[in-house]
Amino acid sequence: MDNQIHNTIVSFIWGIADDCLRDVYVRGKYRDVILPMTVIRRLDAMLEDSKDTVLDMKKMLDASKIDNQWPALCNAAGQAFCNASPFRLRDLTSRAKKQTLKTDFEVYLDGFSPNVQEILEKFKFRNQIDTMIEADILGAVIEKFISPDINLSPNPVYKDDAQTIVKHPGLDNHGMGTIFEELIRKFNEENNEEAGEHWTPRDVVELMTDLVFMPIADQIKDSTYSCYDGACGTGGMLTVTQDRLLAIAQQYGKNVSIHLFGQEVNPETYAICKADMLLKGDGQQAEHISYGSTLSLDGNATRQFDFMLSNPPYGKSWKVDAEKMGGKKEILDTRFNAYLEGGEQMAMIPRTSDGQLLFLLNNVAKMKKDTPLGSRIAEVHNGSSIFTGDAGSGESNARRYLIENDLIEAIIALPENMFYNTGIGTFIWILSNQKEERRKGKIQLIDATAMKSPLRKNMGKKNCEVTPEIRQEIVRIFMQMEQSEASMIFNNEEFGYWSVTVERPLRLRIYPDREIPANLFKKPDELASVNTAIAEAAKTAPLDDWTAFSKATKLKASVLKKIRSFITEKDPACKPIEGEPDVDLRDAENIPLTYEGGIDAFMKNEVLPYAPDAYVDGKRTQIGYEISFTKYFYKPTELRPMEEILESLKALEREADGMMAEIMEGIS
Repeated sequence: MDNQIHNTIVSFIWGIADDCLRDVYVRGKYRDVILPMTVIRRLDAMLEDSKDTVLDMKKMLDASKIDNQWPALCNAAGQAFCNASPFRLRDLTSRAKKQTLKTDFEVYLDGFSPNVQEILEKFKFRNQIDTMIEADILGAVIEKFISPDINLSPNPVYKDDAQTIVKHPGLDNHGMGTIFEELIRKFNEENNEEAGEHWTPRDVVELMTDLVFMPIADQIKDSTYSCYDGACGTGGMLTVTQDRLLAIAQQYGKNVSIHLFGQEVNPETYAICKADMLLKGDGQQAEHISYGSTLSLDGNATRQFDFMLSNPPYGKSWKVDAEKMGGKKEILDTRFNAYLEGGEQMAMIPRTSDGQLLFLLNNVAKMKKDTPLGSRIAEVHNGSSIFTGDAGSGESNARRYLIENDLIEAIIALPENMFYNTGIGTFIWILSNQKEERRKGKIQLIDATAMKSPLRKNMGKKNCEVTPEIRQEIVRIFMQMEQSEASMIFNNEEFGYWSVTVERPLRLRIYPDREIPANLFKKPDELASVNTAIAEAAKTAPLDDWTAFSKATKLKASVLKKIRSFITEKDPACKPIEGEPDVDLRDAENIPLTYEGGIDAFMKNEVLPYAPDAYVDGKRTQIGYEISFTKYFYKPTELRPMEEILESLKALEREADGMMAEIMEGIS
């Protein structure tokens, strides 16, 4: 079936919304009726021929008093789903009374198997029935969907009784999936601020699949592979991944089967994803889509996957998930906690305002370790994942874990305005736990921000795309590990640093004659004895050495702590107090892991020449990682030559003189 026929069907279904729903629903709510009705009509059309067989089977099962009838009924229908009600959709068009139509339509919906019931429940479609009945449009909507002007059945419709002239060709599963995806796309365009969160542009997905599959295309075997998306939305990324892997396998003469897995937290997009799987005939795949939060209710906790692609939510709070997991500080989930060589736990829990890195860690936890290809991951993130968080923070620790375990192959910076609901810059991460030899210990950064083609018409905030030619060029740069202005390759250590706290000792001068507040001590005689001790110590102890002076007073440490601020002032000429830093002189330094000689050499070369008494507080030292595209790819604007600037100023001065002369001439 060609695209023209697909477009005709999409236009017809889209027209149902304008014809029937315009005065009842606001435009953004059309999808609440059209998407579930499209699913219902397609399932109904696929079940029409087996309806009598299913009803006969139900009579037999009822007579035998068998409770769990669905497996046998689905088997009788020859599908992964069935409808055991006495109605077909077309049987409902003859109802004259609204109440009768409502009752029979609800019986019809109740007749679907549990997998379809879940889809209808997540669509909240039953909530729409009363609205459509009250507006008297339910019958009209049903009439439109069973119209002879379109065919959502897998069987062709003929013009003649002899069945020689085809009026409408049959719609196979792939064609139905294409139509459903196009409807979703159109609704997303209508409502892209909200729905765009759940739909990744096809050009971005195709680039991601190529970056995942092309490096290992010639290593694909006659085998079964698994693909996973932990934030699958409507399932479009899984669909493209499946198609791309099948195409590559065919190209290399391999026979592969693919199992798709996903999880989605939004009920409507979850319903769309499962419905899309059913419409494509992937009944088993539909069962692999889990509902709920990937973070706090992992539906695939024990599984590992060959390929994982995802566009997780970024800049979105995961506070509710954190609370479900026991609170941010108490999360012990092994996906989000690692251990250093010494056995020390390294928490990789980011701030609760943005959980995107947790989705990446979730995928890493599901990597296969005992297969020749291992696992390959492609994820889209915003800039937060590559640089947010100081050393020791959850974000930095996550990057440290990924880099020190040599999992990152490349990060590609995409152009701005590539997505429907955000104009910010985004990045594709490519990970593998079976790097080819030339990539080991290295990370490739590709600046593709200028590699884009403008759209003739904006789609939400998306105003550009990655064309097949541009995609091919990005993949070529990646595959060849090209070194250029747009591609740079670094050793892993390049992105790491020590965050050290540089201290300088506290130096205090003592002023024994200064007054100590009377209310500092509860008993008056305490203040008197303290003053006496200070006076006696001042006779023998140096006033530029707090350590010696405090010993001479023979006062308790708690008392000295109370009085010190009243009788001392900081003075760089005094002797240092051992083990006590001056917090006002405290400084922090980020020292690259690649600095020759490490921390000691840095202190010797960069700090001690200017502050000989400085030292590093080793207990505060942290290792951090960040990746800054700006650092490597920023091109400063070339300044104009000084001669040109001076000439411009002179020209402005001449112009100003001329204007002033005209003004003065006019006055005179």
